[in-house]
Amino acid sequence: MSGIDMKSQGSDDSDYNNDTDDNMEDEDIYDGYYDAEIGDDEFEKPTEVKDPEAYDYRLLEVEDVERLLNEKIETLCTSLKLSPSLAKVLLYQHNWDTSTIQEKHTKDPNKLLIEAKVMPKTKPLRDMVISRNFSCPVCMCLCPSETVHGLACGHRFCQPCWEQYFQMQLSQGLSSGIECMGNECHVLATEDFVLDNLGKPEMRDKYSRFAFQDYVESHLELRFCPGPNCQVIVRAENPKAKRVICGKCKTSFCFKCGIEYHAPTDCSVIKKWLTKCADDSETANYISAHTKDCPKCHVCIEKNGGCNHLQCVKCKHDFCWMCLGDWKNHGSEYYECSRYKENPNIANESAHAQAREALKKYLFYFERYENHAKSLRLEEETLDKIKTRIEEKVMNNTGTWIDWQYLLDAADLLKKCRYTLQFTYPYAYYLEKGSRKTLFEYQQAQLEAEVENLSWKVERAEITDRGDLENQMDVAEKRRLTLVRDFVTE
Repeated sequence: MSGIDMKSQGSDDSDYNNDTDDNMEDEDIYDGYYDAEIGDDEFEKPTEVKDPEAYDYRLLEVEDVERLLNEKIETLCTSLKLSPSLAKVLLYQHNWDTSTIQEKHTKDPNKLLIEAKVMPKTKPLRDMVISRNFSCPVCMCLCPSETVHGLACGHRFCQPCWEQYFQMQLSQGLSSGIECMGNECHVLATEDFVLDNLGKPEMRDKYSRFAFQDYVESHLELRFCPGPNCQVIVRAENPKAKRVICGKCKTSFCFKCGIEYHAPTDCSVIKKWLTKCADDSETANYISAHTKDCPKCHVCIEKNGGCNHLQCVKCKHDFCWMCLGDWKNHGSEYYECSRYKENPNIANESAHAQAREALKKYLFYFERYENHAKSLRLEEETLDKIKTRIEEKVMNNTGTWIDWQYLLDAADLLKKCRYTLQFTYPYAYYLEKGSRKTLFEYQQAQLEAEVENLSWKVERAEITDRGDLENQMDVAEKRRLTLVRDFVTE
């Protein structure tokens, strides 16, 4: 990519503004993955299409969530006359759905407690009377009765053995799911029982932290931000596989599954895809480091920009990085190299041939998936170059930041479109043949073509007319919205 040299442009006719984010809790996120400060209004002006990825959620601190959980606990304690520790167990095991718990309690309270494993199915056979010379079944020591504790199952052990047992369970990451020490006994230890038998303050704090994490993860409306060392908790009253952006660390993720946002691919499908990619890690390493030869002069080329439209520096031949075809044949109407052409007679071939065809199909989709991921990283470098050139222009009094804002908007939109395009390939890989796949591949090809056109123009900002660039932005975003609207599942 050549150096970026921009001519000063007025900003009074710009449709793209960078509005500041005054209220992360109430905004409909549009540019969620890359910039939580950009709302959807600025892109709705040229497209007049409601963003299908907009999602209503709130960003909470730990104290806010503790209040939310305590309200649920208090409600259950009051209505069912339960202890807070017992209420926590029931809420944890029923995903904090109080209505379900109350309904089950009305039908059969004993069955509710048995299912929650806080009460044994049958009465314990052990003698509940503790003699003065009680012998602990674990350490075989004679213990005074005041140091002997037990759960509803009747299994009793001395306090030092309970404490050692709980410390061992905590070291393995368990808290809410700790069961009785008795042989094959699955009765759960309630929070008050665990804390009463943990003497060290640091262990009590550790248990409380682990239990709180369990409570949040079991609550269908809550999700920890997966960002490193981030304490923000997201609440969405209508849980869906939608994009969420942390206002603190700017991490973007899917609310439903907690991994990176992956529309239009479903949560279950993207997990299968990522597992398959991990299993074929050597293939991924090869493709990531792969170089290609110019199809005309055969000089070795390494792609150093996000655009798949490459021009050989030696012979000036324009070709597609993915299929190595002449770029003139990659018209905007249909992007053939984004479609995998399956062998129609593969069912009649040998098992070896079928396995070879399956690998070929996977490599086709993985290479394009990985190529867009790599392009995203390379386009970050392009964005940095644009920012540097803007700073130089501003310092030389050649326009202001507002004058050049449209270039940053173009780079941000390019990343968003390419990110969506990247995750169309796992979706297409698992999509069954039929009219729906045909429609999807057509829209995918349309988006592919417009993203490459936008990438080409962003990388050549110095010779790209502002009006032409903004028009390309509008077309690319319309293609993206159409695909997302038609294929993202609720």
